[in-house]
Amino acid sequence: MHLCCCFYCLAFTFLSFYSLSFQELDSEYTVFQAAWSLKTRALTEMVYVDEIDMDQEGIAEMILDENAVAQVARPGTSLKLPGTGQGGGPSPAVRPVTQSGRPITGFVRPSTQGGRPSTMEQAIRTPRTALTARPITSASGGYIRPGTASMLTNPDGPFINLSRLNLTKYAQKPKLAKALFEYIFHHENDIKNALDLAALATEHAQFKDWWWKVQIGKCYYRLGLYREAEKQFKSALKQQDMVDTFLYLAKVYLRLDQPVTALNLFKQGLERFPGEVTLICGIARIYEEMNNISSAAEYYKDVLKQDNTHVEAIACIGSNHFYSDQPEIALRFYRRLLQMGVYNCQLFNNLGLCCFYAQQYDMTLSSFERALFLAENEEETADVWYNLGHVAVGIGDLNLAYQCFKLTLVNNNDYAEAYNNLAVLEMQKGHTEQARALLQTASSLAPHMYEPHFNTAILSEKVGDLQRSYTAAQKSEEAFPGHVDTQQLLKQLKEHFAML
Repeated sequence: MHLCCCFYCLAFTFLSFYSLSFQELDSEYTVFQAAWSLKTRALTEMVYVDEIDMDQEGIAEMILDENAVAQVARPGTSLKLPGTGQGGGPSPAVRPVTQSGRPITGFVRPSTQGGRPSTMEQAIRTPRTALTARPITSASGGYIRPGTASMLTNPDGPFINLSRLNLTKYAQKPKLAKALFEYIFHHENDIKNALDLAALATEHAQFKDWWWKVQIGKCYYRLGLYREAEKQFKSALKQQDMVDTFLYLAKVYLRLDQPVTALNLFKQGLERFPGEVTLICGIARIYEEMNNISSAAEYYKDVLKQDNTHVEAIACIGSNHFYSDQPEIALRFYRRLLQMGVYNCQLFNNLGLCCFYAQQYDMTLSSFERALFLAENEEETADVWYNLGHVAVGIGDLNLAYQCFKLTLVNNNDYAEAYNNLAVLEMQKGHTEQARALLQTASSLAPHMYEPHFNTAILSEKVGDLQRSYTAAQKSEEAFPGHVDTQQLLKQLKEHFAML
């Protein structure tokens, strides 16, 4: 790692004495070609983002998606439609879910914090990442900064003038072409020129170079042409079996809402690369998003058999045990993360919850104190105060719980769960109007949660507003069809309406 950094520094130092343009390179000047290639790769490494893990889906991709998706998908065949997942995990009464019906995962990954909103208003209100309450405007938003920052940091302008490139000439030089493609794709974010260069280089290689086909597929994927990307990745796999190609092709199928096809692809990859951790982890992620928690846990355990330091697998298994009413076992996994050197707010927050539910009260408050100390932003602080409020409710100190939920809203004003719990405390105090207002706020911020709707139905039924109670109970049943209390309330209301 240190040697690479030294070479990059030498390249910048060497080239600072020359005002090289791309047109000056010629086959006779191999030294200058090597130096140019080295600087190009150094600039690329400064802003390089792994395309396999980088998968942010913006508003434009969600709302303006023209890919055909079945309106009534079969159970277990769609990630976009709620209620199509298979069983095997805790219900929403035990484990919180996103607005698309997916359970909250134990590890923050792209597209796990929010779902797929049905309206533009809902998309703007829904958190798309773990650190912001507003979504990015489009998928290219995650790539704008690297391309623009490169020009600002160079007083002499861009290193390569893309408008003056003769792509046909340089596509005939494989080594230079590959370095140039990486620079254009990652550093300049110019997908059109990158695609043109990759197409010319593939033609020059007589369509026998699998690497260029993968790059063309990456360009098509970035442009939203998923079927064209699928063809390129499949063609590359016929020529050369590579783990990355399997992962890229699986991303295409997931974006096309074909999780079963992606699962079969991962399993084909495991036949060619037995024990590959990334492929096993990909299967576990898909099962988790399909609500098949038991199968996901089995594959995460297979991941740990191959790599016992895999943070994502440990965190997800620990989260699954916690929501399965096994906090003592979950505590072991989170302590393992602590032993591995993971030291952040989220880990101590989870340790505090596990200690509380495992009745290890001596470690509960100290873990939450450490979590508050390590919180890096207001959203993390709000999560810790919210969990402290639950601890206060558990020990019967409702005044402390009220203050904790208030502090949660101070740090994050869009925390729907805190509004709901405050409304319950207000109902116990007899403050009906304050409770109703808080429940309305909670239901508008998180329409996928059943708790605010059910509490609104109970509150309205107590004050005699049966029509509003029935409407809220229907929304609660829609959000969580298996909620027994909601079904009983609806039955009582229907019997009362029948008697009128």
